Amino acid sequence: MAAPEQVRRNVTPVRVVTVREGARGERADTLATEEPLEIRVQGPGQEAARVAVTMRTPGGDFELAAGFLFTEGLVQPGEVRRVAYCDDLDDEEQRYNVVTVTLTVPFDAERLHRNFFATSSCGVCGKASLDDITVRCPVVPIGFSVAADVVVELPDRLRAAQRVFDRTGGLHAAGLFTAAGEPISVREDVGRHNAVDKVIGEQLLAERLPLADMAMQVSGRVSFEIVQKAAVAGIPVLSAVGAPSSLAVDAGERLGVTVLGFVRDGRCNIYSHPGRVV
Repeated sequence: MAAPEQVRRNVTPVRVVTVREGARGERADTLATEEPLEIRVQGPGQEAARVAVTMRTPGGDFELAAGFLFTEGLVQPGEVRRVAYCDDLDDEEQRYNVVTVTLTVPFDAERLHRNFFATSSCGVCGKASLDDITVRCPVVPIGFSVAADVVVELPDRLRAAQRVFDRTGGLHAAGLFTAAGEPISVREDVGRHNAVDKVIGEQLLAERLPLADMAMQVSGRVSFEIVQKAAVAGIPVLSAVGAPSSLAVDAGERLGVTVLGFVRDGRCNIYSHPGRVV
């Protein structure tokens, strides 16, 4: 389904000047790499259409592209035939910053009401209206539950799997966990919404959706878009180290997602559908 993915550096070495107690020095440092990724889509016999540009940390590019298209409602499970880097670019370096997703069905370009441009800080920048943001999806059904003592351990379990964060201190993460707290998938990125798309895209390409028996843990805060992405993937429990926004909580209530915030230091706040946390 996916062509081999080019290994790109997810970290960049630099030299920094340090100032400590009035003394200046110099040492080597490591930064999280941030580069643009252009996502293109084509159906059988169609020219590839540019859909989005997102600033991301290289690694999991195919998962990111597939997950983004799915959580934005542009493709459905089973429609992705192939994901590959573009081979028609003269610039070899930029070749690995452009991904084409080939579908088994025609791509309806009319579904693109706007041009997507996502930054590492906000996944919904450039969206024309709230109506454009909302992706129609079924309400996540009741049935899954997770123990509170498992939930409060998820941030530490997510953090333990953040290999690139250990080197840079500059990445967000998202992880899928079972009801027992076992990690299924963890992805890192400079953008929290990108990390979520990478995790969901991996499951989409593996044909494991919906994720009705999983909890997702994210670093940082919870925005409306992250709740929406979880709902589209059928994830019933979304847990975050930081605070949710008011629109995130409203979306959780409407879409059937249990939203938890301030999950740290052995405690948590449950903002919607608290019955799933036992």
